[in-house]
Amino acid sequence: MSKVLDLKIEGMTCGHCEASVTKELQKLAGATDIVVKASTGSAHLVVDEQVTTDNISAAIDEAGYKLISN
Repeated sequence: MSKVLDLKIEGMTCGHCEASVTKELQKLAGATDIVVKASTGSAHLVVDEQVTTDNISAAIDEAGYKLISN
């Protein structure tokens, strides 16, 4: 069963930020329909049950940013 997540991400300011976060989230098996917007500091994605908040947070950290809510 999949669920839709709308996340707040701290520190994104530009298109490069969006691309970095998108690239890391795309590496998560089970994450689809990823839309990241620096202008709103947000990410929208669909995940299946194998994707955890810890997985998402780690991917965002790897891109150099911080998950501030989910």
